[in-house]
Parts: sequence; structure tokens; C-alpha cells
Amino acid sequence: MQAYFPYILLIGGIALALFFGILFGFFLRKKFTESRVESIETLSKKIVEEAKKEAETVKKEAMLQAKDSLYQMKMEFEKETKERKQEILDQDKRLLAKEQNLERKAETLEKRELEIEKKERQSNQKEKELNDQKQYYDHLIQEKKEQLEHLAGISSQEAKDFLIQSLENEAKHEAAKSMRRIEQEAREVADKKAKDIIALAIKRYAGDFVAEKTVSYVNLPNEEMKGRIIGREGRNIRAIEAATGIDLIIDDTPEAVILSGFNAVRREVARVALERLISDGRIHPARIEEVVKKVSQEMEVSIREAGEAAAFDVGVHGINPEVIKLIGKLKYRSSYGQNVLQHSLEVAFLCGTMASELGLNVKQAKRAGLLHDIGKAVDHEVEGPHATIGADLAKRFGEAARVIHAIAAHHEDVAPESILDVLVQAADTLSGARPGARKEMLETYVKRLEDLEKIAQSFEGIGKSYAIQAGREIRIIVESEKVSDNDIFILSRDIARKIEERLTYPGQIRVTVIREIRAVEYAK
Repeated sequence: MQAYFPYILLIGGIALALFFGILFGFFLRKKFTESRVESIETLSKKIVEEAKKEAETVKKEAMLQAKDSLYQMKMEFEKETKERKQEILDQDKRLLAKEQNLERKAETLEKRELEIEKKERQSNQKEKELNDQKQYYDHLIQEKKEQLEHLAGISSQEAKDFLIQSLENEAKHEAAKSMRRIEQEAREVADKKAKDIIALAIKRYAGDFVAEKTVSYVNLPNEEMKGRIIGREGRNIRAIEAATGIDLIIDDTPEAVILSGFNAVRREVARVALERLISDGRIHPARIEEVVKKVSQEMEVSIREAGEAAAFDVGVHGINPEVIKLIGKLKYRSSYGQNVLQHSLEVAFLCGTMASELGLNVKQAKRAGLLHDIGKAVDHEVEGPHATIGADLAKRFGEAARVIHAIAAHHEDVAPESILDVLVQAADTLSGARPGARKEMLETYVKRLEDLEKIAQSFEGIGKSYAIQAGREIRIIVESEKVSDNDIFILSRDIARKIEERLTYPGQIRVTVIREIRAVEYAK
């Protein structure tokens, strides 16, 4: 215990030193804290004083700025007020000037009104005087009119009608003169050009004359052959007629058998088959059917070859094979004695020539000319005009629209719409109307002559009419006291229009109107 006593004293001394150190630190910290608080309070007081001073400064500056803004606003307000006052003064001046102008205008208007009233009174006075004068002159005119009517022996209405009639006649005469001059000038140019083109087309193509007949016949080596053709109880002739669809006429015609039928192809098959049977000598029903069948097959080939040859000659390609067959069938079809295939070739060549002269599509023109009558190949089997039938066939087999319309319009079943339509019409007419192209019955010519003369006689002022040149021209003699020189031009045109409406004819008909005055005296 005594050994540890020094250590205990040391530890007590250390603890006592720590206690006094802590106590000194506490007092020292307290002292430091108090001095710091005092410094903070001093600083805060200083900050507050500076803030007050700064606030006073800001307040003074704000007061100065407010006074300055107020002054500026006051100056601007005074300036605007001054400008507004000046504008009001200017407006007052302008209004005053306008009032003065209005007053002057009002005074001027008053003066004008007074002048107008004065002139109106004067015009009323003059109008009254003029009315009085008009009544006076009307009375004089009425008196003179009555005197004139009394002297002339006609009323005023009759005189007006006479004057109107005179003016109408004069106008008609002037119109006829003008029409005559214009038509003459146009005809000179058009006729020359048309004649040149048509003459060139005809010159370049020369066709054959008619050689076809309406019925077919077969020459026999002797009269005994007629009996063999008839056969026992007529079985051979019935077999031929049944196989071909053609009637055989065996009459008193020496050494000949006549074949009659609407279908030209069947008639040709019957003719060739009968010639082969006669040449072979074996004529019985089985042989007849065999020969007719073989000839029919050969005819199909011949028809196709004829169509191909026609297309090649014209220079038209790409035609449907069925159309080629229809063209070939035209070889055995005739119209007014003219072979239709030959006619179609002529039309194609003429169309091509005229199209080349006019600068048109030559191949299309030839195509339309070649196909224009294909309806005749089946017109015995289909109802309707051949132009419409042909157009339907061409449309069915893919021809161009212009070619189809040209086929349909070549007899004016439909109205022409293009130059190609007119070319086909002209070429068809040229081919049918040229000398030697067609044969017509005597009755047809006589009927045409009668119809032409009846149409001509239906017009007023016609003396006599004569149809000449097989109905290609009508000459009309008018009564000179009823028809004037200028009226004959209108009359000729009217007659031509009526002929076009009433008659159907190939080519054209010339209408010639003649007016003459004859003076006759006798020496005694």
C-alpha cells in the first residue's frame, strides 16, 4: 500500500490538473463565446445600419426616377395634346373649306335647277308646238294618202304588200346572182381538182367488160344425156338437187342444162360436178354425192386462193382468214351482171390512187375498197343491206374502225364521217358507172326515165322535161314568163336535191334547165 502511494498521489495530481484544466478551458471557452457574441451583435448592428442607409439611398433614387418618369410623361402628354389640338384645328379648317365649297355648289345647283326649269318650260312649249305641227302634218299626209289611193286605185296595205313583194323578188334575184357566182367559182376549182384526181385514177386502172351471166348452164354432148341426168323415175336429178341445193332445169333448150339458184358458189359447185359426171359417164346417186363432195372441197380451196390472190394484187396484208374466204366468194357473185370480186378490186385500186393524190393512207384506202362489198358474200343468208352486213363482219374480224365505217357508209346507210368514206363512195360509183361495167334491165331504164320526168314536172313553171342518155341527164325547158334567168339556178339545184332524195341510181344525173324567149312573126 505504501508502495503504491506515490502512484496514487501522481494519479490524484494528474486528475486534479485535468480538473483545473477543464475548468480553465470552460472559462476560456465561455470568455471566447461571450466575446464572439459581442462581435456578432456589433456586426449585425453594423449590417442593419448599412441596410438602413442603403434603403434610404434606394428610396431616394426611386423618388428621383419616379419624378423623372412623371416629368417625361407630362412632357409627352403635353406634346400629344398639342399635336391633337393642331389636328383638330386642321380638321376645322378643312371642314370650314368643305362647307364653303358645299355652299358654293348648292348655289350652283340652285342656279342650274332654275335654268333646267326654264329650259323644261321652253321644251314643253316646243313639244306642244311640235305636236300641233305633227297633227297638222298627219292630217295633210292622210289627205294626200287618200288622194293617192283615189288616184292609184289601191289601198295603202296593198301598196305595202306590193312593195314587200318587190323587195322579196329583188332579194331573191340578188341571192340567186350571188349564189350563181359563188357556186361557179367553187365549181371551177372543185371540178378541176376532182376531175384531175378521178381522171388520173381511171387512167391508171383499166378493168374488163362484163362477161358474167345471171344463170349457169352446162353443155351436153347429145340429147340422150338429158335422160341419163334425169335418171330412172328422176332419182339422179333429185340426188343432184339435194346434194347441191341448186335447181336443174331441163327443157327444150338443145344440148344444154340450166342451173338456177341464188347461191353462186353452190351453182358453181353444181356446174363443175355435173360436167365431171357427164365426162365420166357414171351418173347415179352414190357417184353424184361423191363427186359433189370432192368438188365442194376443191371449191373451198379455190375460194381461199381467189381471196388470197385478190389481197396480194391489191397489196393488203394481215386480213383474217375468214375474211379472205368471203373475198374469194365474191368471185362467184355478180351485181347487175358485174363480177363483185372484179368490182371490189377496181374500187380498191381507185381508192388507192385517189388517196395517194390527196395525201391519205393508201393501204387503208385500198383495204376499205377491197372489203366494201364483203356483205354480198352472205347477203342471201343474212337479213339486211349488204353494207351493214359487211360492216358487222369487218367488226367481228377485227378491222379498223375507219374501215368499218367506210364499209357501212358506202351506200349512205349511215352518214359519211371522213374523207375515206367519201373516197369509197366515189370509187364504188366510178366502178359501177363506167361504160360496160354493168347490165341493167330495160324496165329499170324506163322506170328511171319516168321517175325523172315526174320529179321535174312536179315543180312550178316547167314546160317540158326530157330524160336522155339512159337516165343520166334530165333536160328541162321552163316557161320564160314564170321563171327568170336567175331563178333557173335555184330551180336546177332544187330538182337535183329532190332526185337525190327520191331515186336510187348509179353514178350521177345531170340536171340541165333551159330558158329561152321566142319571138314569132309572119310575113304576109
